[in-house]
This record gives sequence, C-alpha cells and structure tokens, in this order.
Amino acid sequence: MRKILKLLTSRLMIIGPLILLQFGLFVSVVYQASLFNKVIPVVEVLAVLAVLFIINRQRDPYSKLSWCCLILGLPVIGLPLYFLSGERQVPKKIQNGTILADQKMAGLLGTSRSVRAEERIEPDMRATFSYGERCGFPAYQNTTVSYYASGEEWFPDYLEALRSAKHYIFIEFFILREGSCWEEVLAILKQKIAEGVEVKIIYDDFGSVEMPWHYDRKLQAMGIEAHRFNHLRPAFIIQMNNRDHRKITIIDNRVAFTGGVNLSDEYVNRIRRFGYWKDSALRLEGEAVWSLTVMFLGLLTHVRGAGGSPIDYEKYHIEHQIAPSSGYVQPYSDSPTDDELVALNMHLNIVNHARDYVYIDSPYLILNETMKDALILAAKNGVDVRILTPGIPDKIIVNQMTKGNYLPLLKAGVRIYEYTPGFDHCKNFVADDRAAIVGTANTDYRSYYLHFENGVLLYQKGAVIQIREDFEQSIEKSREITVDDVNSTFILVRLFRAVLTLFVPLV
Repeated sequence: MRKILKLLTSRLMIIGPLILLQFGLFVSVVYQASLFNKVIPVVEVLAVLAVLFIINRQRDPYSKLSWCCLILGLPVIGLPLYFLSGERQVPKKIQNGTILADQKMAGLLGTSRSVRAEERIEPDMRATFSYGERCGFPAYQNTTVSYYASGEEWFPDYLEALRSAKHYIFIEFFILREGSCWEEVLAILKQKIAEGVEVKIIYDDFGSVEMPWHYDRKLQAMGIEAHRFNHLRPAFIIQMNNRDHRKITIIDNRVAFTGGVNLSDEYVNRIRRFGYWKDSALRLEGEAVWSLTVMFLGLLTHVRGAGGSPIDYEKYHIEHQIAPSSGYVQPYSDSPTDDELVALNMHLNIVNHARDYVYIDSPYLILNETMKDALILAAKNGVDVRILTPGIPDKIIVNQMTKGNYLPLLKAGVRIYEYTPGFDHCKNFVADDRAAIVGTANTDYRSYYLHFENGVLLYQKGAVIQIREDFEQSIEKSREITVDDVNSTFILVRLFRAVLTLFVPLV
C-alpha cells in the first residue's frame, strides 16, 4: 500500500499527466481551428512541404521514413511533433552549457603521444583508436581494469573505494533511488565530508524522478555539492528528451567506475523487479582515470551555470604512483550537442572490424539502419554475431520493438538469445578476444542521438576475455530465438511489432 501511495504522489504521476494534457489541448485547439476555419488543405500542403524538407535532410533514412509516415498520415499531430522534436535540436541552454564543457575537456585531454603510431596495435584497431582521438579522447596505457559481471559483485568494491577517498569523490548517475544501496553510499559520503573530503554529485532529474522534490537541496544541506541535470518540468518541451545517461564515479583521480549499473537496489538484486538483474561495470586505476575526471568536471561546468564559480581542473589532477600495465584503454563520452555520433560509431567500429566473432549485450535492440546493416553484413561475412536481450523486459512496448528487429538479423545468420533468468541491462560489445566496450549507451535511438553517454574501449586487456566468458555463461542460461519462433508468433503481435518498428526513431 505504501508503494502504491508513493507512486501516486510521485513527481512523475503529477508531471506526466500535465504534459499529456498540454499536448492533448494543443492538438485539440489546432484540430478545431483547422476544422472551423476550413484550412485543412493548408495543413496538407504544409505536410507535403515538410516531407520534402525531411527527405532532403542529411539524416538516417529510417528516421526520415518514420516522420514522413506520421506527418502524411496524421498531419495535425505529426507537424507540431516534428517542429518540436523532429530535428532533435538541443535547447539553447543545454547546447551552450555543454559546448563550453566540451571546450574545457578538449584542452585538458590533449595528448602529445598518439597510439596511432603504436606498431603493437593492429592496423584496424589503430584506426578505431584514431577515431576516438580525433573526437578528443586519448588512449592510455598503464591502466589496470577490473570487470564486474553483476551489480552485487561490483557494489562491495564500490563502497570500499568510496571509503578510501582522501581528497574528493565525484558521482554522476542517471538513476538515484532511495533504498539500502543509496543509504549505504550516503552514510559513507557523510563520513567523508566530516573528514574534509569534497563530494560532488550530478544526477539526472528524470532518471531519478522517484527521489523527493528538490533532493539536491537536501544533499547540499549535508555539505554535498549536488546538481539535478535538466530539471524535469510539467511542460511539453523538447529539452525533456536530453538526459544525462552517464554513470561515472571518480575517487581522487585514482580510481574510477563506469558501466550499466545505477545506484538503486534492483541493480544489485536486493529487490527483484524483473527477475534477476544482469548488469556489468568497470573499475579503472591508472592514467585513464583522468579522462573520466575531466568528463565529470566538464558537465559540472554546465550544471553550475553561468553564475557558477570557475573550476580549477588542475586541483583535481592528483598524481599517483602508477604500476606499468599492458594493453590500451580509451574512455570516451558522447553528447547530443554536436554532430558527432561517438557512441554509435564506437559500436560500429567494433562490429565492422570483427574477424571471428562479436558478442553484444543489449537491453534495447532498437536499431537504426546503419547498425542493422553492419550486423547483417558481419554475419554474412562469416563473423559469429550473437546478441543477448532480456528474457523479462522492464518496458513491454520497448521489448516488442526489440523483438521487431529479430527477423532480418536471424535470416542473415545473427544468433539471438533471450536471458531467461530476468533482465539483461549490460551494454557490452566484445570481439575476437582483443577488443571490448563497456559503457552506458544502449543500441537505440535515444542513446545514439539524444542522451549524454559514456563508455570505455579496451584493447588487449585481460578484462576482454572476462567479458567474453561472462557473455558465454549468460547465453547458457538463455533461450535461443529462431526464425521459426518469430514466424510462429501470433499474426496480430507481428503486425503490432511491424507498426512499432516503423516509429522507432520517434521514441
């Protein structure tokens, strides 16, 4: 009963209906005005002009098709929706703030030594690292990497690392949710503040919608510098699309964590919402931690705003004794405020350069045509392409969109598995026992085009083998999907998936 009451009084239950009501009233007013003033032909002409404009835009053809169908089929709804969100324009405040953050990062992440000249790196992987460097993200050696195959494996080490902080703790998550995990973290943070350690937190306001109103103020009263990213408002505006989906924690520029896990009890299986929650994370120690430190401070520049005090980046560039380590590590981030699709292109590079196999964990297999074509071509080239998706979904409609992508992949030879024990939330790519990515970006439009994301490219690290072994152990517990399974699905369900697939770029 308490859970139901909490849900009914949550911000989402208040803000969500208000947004829907605004859109409903807007469409109603437009429709009635059109009807009574007999200007429907004008609307239809505008729809045709909008379609011609969309066709000539430089963007994903799948996205073009979806918008054209919506605008021509329902112009009164499609036209205002397209003008509000179709061009995926980032609001000016976020655009300006994060561009400033990126400029700060660019100056601090410059490196005099590029791995492009490293002969030990195979030419195709050298090209992948080169792409990341051209986007402003150095590759590092002398960085140890630990891979966690579950949230409950990750969390004790995470807490221990927080306890070890001497100078500062930076925390950035998409989801903070009240529960035992957050209580344990917060208790450590309070203790560290008492010891004189700086604590700074950024959390996404939509992802953390279940937290109390103005929870950032409560944290600030404790001595934590806390910021909500992109405040959730009861208004039908485009900026609600752009979320901070990153998961980054840095301790003293010595240790960093990232991956799929958020600070919420289901991520460590203390509560069960969708069966067993399968997730992954990385721990970095060494030179590459600086990139994640700078990424956090860059976004902190934005959330502090124009009136915020300037950040002394060098203050946080604490040097540590670093043990030599083989292999290469390239942390990167992605932002919707530029024209570079870093997360998508890093994923594509792993797929396109795979020789023997590429294994992918994806909670949401909602592919654009570029990624779908790359997977199909890799499979037809003889690469062993396997994808693991959830057996128990967290979002029914999104899971039906995922299933709607199965058939063309299966026909090309891609093998798809559904994780029977529960929900697979990992965002892992691993190929040929040499390269892997662990990050926050899903294989969907929101992650590739709308969200702020981050990830880590690994090459010739022991963790790569661990990621492959984790995938293989997961598919042993999973059900393999076949062409016959898809074709035997009830015809109305397949029709529903086909309709959903058409509108994938709009969600």
